[in-house]
Amino acid sequence: MISAVLSLSTQTEMSTALLFVPGKERTMLARVHSIETFGAVDGPGIRFVVFLKGCHLRCRFCHNADTWDPQSTDLRSADELLAQAKRYRNYWGKDGGITVSGGEPLLQIDFLLEFFRKAREEGISTCIDTAGEPFTRQEPWFSKFKELMKVTDLLLMDIKQIDRRKHIALTGKPNDNILDMFRYLSSIGKPIWIRQVLVPGWTDDPKDLEREAAFIHSLTNVQKVEILPYHTMGEYKWKKLGIKYSLDGVCPPDTGTVARAENILRSA
Repeated sequence: MISAVLSLSTQTEMSTALLFVPGKERTMLARVHSIETFGAVDGPGIRFVVFLKGCHLRCRFCHNADTWDPQSTDLRSADELLAQAKRYRNYWGKDGGITVSGGEPLLQIDFLLEFFRKAREEGISTCIDTAGEPFTRQEPWFSKFKELMKVTDLLLMDIKQIDRRKHIALTGKPNDNILDMFRYLSSIGKPIWIRQVLVPGWTDDPKDLEREAAFIHSLTNVQKVEILPYHTMGEYKWKKLGIKYSLDGVCPPDTGTVARAENILRSA
């Protein structure tokens, strides 16, 4: 019987797993949360969506709190995931492809780079759904990210909150490096879609939205800006995990609030 040993990096890409099999080359494994075979809101066309485990943010409105923990019993290689994805290729049309989401996929940047290189060799469209929290210009991470961008067609990026102090209160982390990632992607002309989750009392202040619109206007690579009204469909996951839901009692925004936010961001 072949024995195997798993190792887990504790640095920025803390969720990357390696499988060592005696007598064979090491295999990079993704720590997978779940897979959606017909994603319709995860980039252009129909997408094969891989949700990875692990996230450093603790967004109060998160509807996937079960992805925070990087540990997973579902470990997949790039070849395994690509083979599964290709079974659905006939449904993608000319615009569809593969999207990797999370959790935070950039925490598994080594795996992501291998997976997207293989997808690019197959002529498959690649998209990353990220909050940008792991971004840094420090090495060796930054060089890996630059290589990853060469095989990435599109990024879906959240602006949780433009104000640094409010961002910390909302997510537990500052947004300096996240905004730096937006600027870097603009400098290399990498297409992005921006999403703003609209949470009453947290992200709907017109002054914050005007600052956000000005920031978006400074970028040259934005293809789309979307308002995503806050919802409570993920609240049950917090309760299941034994975590107090800190937005208990906050209701989804009304249509007028959503329309006002759309008008402000549309100016960008």
